[in-house]
Amino acid sequence: MKYLKLSGLEPLIITPESNFINIGERTNVAGSKKFLRLIKEEKFSEALDIARHQVEGGAQILDICFDDGLLDGKYCMVKFLNLIASEPDIARIPMMIDSSKWEILEAGLQVVQGKCVVNSISLKGGEEEFIRQAKAIKRYGAAVVVMAFDENGQADNYERRIEICKRSYKLLTDTVRFPAEDIIFDLNIFPVATGMEEHRRNALDFINATKWVRENLPYVSVSGGVSNVSFSFRGNDTVREAMHSVFLYHAIKAGMNMGIVNPAMLEIYDEIPKDLLELVEDVMLDRRDDATERLLDYSEKHKSVKKEKVEDLAWRNQPLQDRITHSLVKGIDRFIEEDVEEARKISAKPLDVIEGNLMTGMSVVGDLFGSGKMFLPQVVKSARVMKKAVAYLQPFIEAEKDSAQKANGKVLMATVKGDVHDIGKNIVSVVLGCNNYEIVDLGVMVPAEKIIQAAIDNQVDVIGLSGLITPSLDEMVHIANELERQNLNFPLMIGGATTSKAHTAVKIDPKYKNAVVHVNDASRAVGVVSSLLSNRNAEFVSELKTDYADFREKFLNRQVDKEYISIEEARNQKFKIDWENETISEPKNLGIQLIENQNLEELISFIDWSPFFRSWDLFGKYPQILEDEIVGEHAKELFADAQKMLKKIVEEKLLTAKAIFGIFPANSNEKDDIELKNGEETFTFRTLRQQHKKSDGKEYLALSDFIAPKTSGKQDYIGAFAVTTGFGTDELAQKYEAEHDDYNAIMVKALADRLAEAFAEFLHKKVRTEIWGYSSDEHLENEDLISEKYVGIRPAPGYPACPDHLEKTMIWEVLKVKENIGLELTESLAMFPTASVSGYYFANPKAKYFGVGKITEDQLKDYAERKNVELEFAKKWLSPNLVD
Repeated sequence: MKYLKLSGLEPLIITPESNFINIGERTNVAGSKKFLRLIKEEKFSEALDIARHQVEGGAQILDICFDDGLLDGKYCMVKFLNLIASEPDIARIPMMIDSSKWEILEAGLQVVQGKCVVNSISLKGGEEEFIRQAKAIKRYGAAVVVMAFDENGQADNYERRIEICKRSYKLLTDTVRFPAEDIIFDLNIFPVATGMEEHRRNALDFINATKWVRENLPYVSVSGGVSNVSFSFRGNDTVREAMHSVFLYHAIKAGMNMGIVNPAMLEIYDEIPKDLLELVEDVMLDRRDDATERLLDYSEKHKSVKKEKVEDLAWRNQPLQDRITHSLVKGIDRFIEEDVEEARKISAKPLDVIEGNLMTGMSVVGDLFGSGKMFLPQVVKSARVMKKAVAYLQPFIEAEKDSAQKANGKVLMATVKGDVHDIGKNIVSVVLGCNNYEIVDLGVMVPAEKIIQAAIDNQVDVIGLSGLITPSLDEMVHIANELERQNLNFPLMIGGATTSKAHTAVKIDPKYKNAVVHVNDASRAVGVVSSLLSNRNAEFVSELKTDYADFREKFLNRQVDKEYISIEEARNQKFKIDWENETISEPKNLGIQLIENQNLEELISFIDWSPFFRSWDLFGKYPQILEDEIVGEHAKELFADAQKMLKKIVEEKLLTAKAIFGIFPANSNEKDDIELKNGEETFTFRTLRQQHKKSDGKEYLALSDFIAPKTSGKQDYIGAFAVTTGFGTDELAQKYEAEHDDYNAIMVKALADRLAEAFAEFLHKKVRTEIWGYSSDEHLENEDLISEKYVGIRPAPGYPACPDHLEKTMIWEVLKVKENIGLELTESLAMFPTASVSGYYFANPKAKYFGVGKITEDQLKDYAERKNVELEFAKKWLSPNLVD
């Protein structure tokens, strides 16, 4: 059988069993005003965020178009595709190069990664031009969208669609020898219910033509832009959503297998009110002469009526399996126990309810999530319902001494030794659990020997390792080494914020003969585990090893065009402040202060919500994300749940927030160190300096540049702080986990993290305006604080300006953090509890955030000597790949 095979960094094979393929169009200047504005303003990096958002929102192909009279389309296409190539999370899906100009299409074909789709060619310029373009596309190895358009114009009825498609297909397959499976016909979706007689059959003709094309032109696909069909009802989303769903329901049955669809503008077909469904089907299928008038009348009556907010329990009248599936898909646990009890009574044994009723419902959840029609927060809610149902059935299963249900496989999950971050790991566990994988969760700070022994004892199929901080990367390498040394064969999944394909391919994969695969988000975990455990396992692992070997070779042999200057030269060209004329703000209060129990309510207005949504795999900036076309509704629901939980945490004082901070006299020295005095004691913060060669006249920064040197004769100051909102988080999360409520367990941890960052922001403002007092007249909104528009900075060890995690130990020593507020550092220098932030305060108005970037071996040696530690020990604590 011939299938349409496309690829970005990952393959997309479209088979008869594939779900409908959704094409993202927000990277088309005609499909997004924001995208057009960003491109016109040359803000390509911000435009990339729209592409990323589309991919994360479920787009499986990305339509890219720059056809606008004020744009240089060729330049924009080449630049944007090249930028996408350096963004693996976007480049993983195939691209659709879209333009009405051949020179733009060809320019895109010359730079695009993988096997793309060209959108579009047609017969409107005649057969000779059509054949020429098709041959070129074939030579580039791309698939093609063919418009139902010829020398006489667009096909606007059934007969013309058939005529043009038949002719185009014959030319492509017979003359050009174009692979039939690489042909996608766009049969032109036009609006219905416009009031014009000639438009009555627009939808029906498309549907019938689709059926004819799929039955008579072997191996081709059919696509189209679905929103066009409801153009007449702009402004009434309820009617438009119903129209899209009805149109797709019939078009997909007829053979339409891909198209541009906004998931947020779809109603579930079976949930469309019966009266509206009948009216819409009358219009789509042209069943009544007065169909348009009747739908218009409905639209007018319901124009200002928003979606019902009251609970609709009509679904409780549905058959048992439908009710169970509905509960799982919608994340409703209110009725699940009574429904599984009903199922248990009519089943031969309680285990049948799990393997039958519940897994039937969860398979729907898995399909919807895999196709981008459900989002992570909903899946986690589904898991909560599933766990509650299984917990209810467990005593009945044990009473019968029955074996547990057969899982698809068993996966061990652990956050490695020294690391305490587990939100991502827990989300992956939930998603895998939803797909009937048994999870063995060892928790956090798990040493290699415990992970390996648990994998052996539990006979797991896959080991998943998670980590957030830099030392975790070394621990993952150590585990791979140990597995190899013991001649074990557990496939390894690698995930976490600091992990990457590069680190996995270059550092971990060579240490272990078995599969090692980097998983960059929860949605990929199921596919990876499924491939590792399938009967194609050997083929998958072989391809994976080859891919990583190729990546490693290119990475290690890459052309490095960066030049570096010596550390001595960099110091000579340091960032210079005229200290003789610089005014230094003397703090109102020196020394150490504690906050034993911060009022959480004071922190709420300082919360930056954007990272909260990212932790749930919903990407976008707050508050705009709440109105986003794709994830807006899901973001609103998640945000509402967060507000309820936050209210409960604050009112019931479920978390305790503590802080310690201090401001001290300080000066810098010629070796990039900052020496501070706390009473009679002297402490030294070590900083690193930029070395990557810059253009003439540019300065090379280190944090010490923002503190007056001893040679200036001026007294300067520095602050240090550590805050936490983590006390009580684990206990509260464990309480929810004991109730089989992963959703709220993850919610608690995500909110604790946000509160910790808010506490750091709150405290920094207090320091600036009151305690140090150098910005006593500051009046900034929270958005300004998030955008760092204040005077001074608060960099943190392990981050770009001071990428050495080991410097945290000096903060702990100066402030006596553990002794005073109980906030600890693990052996890998992660903060525990996890919802914690630490760092420095710099007050100079010229202080700014920057990245040290890569440094050379000479600076590392100098740095190790200053710290009085071994070279390799110093290197271990630096952010990954920092030393060139």
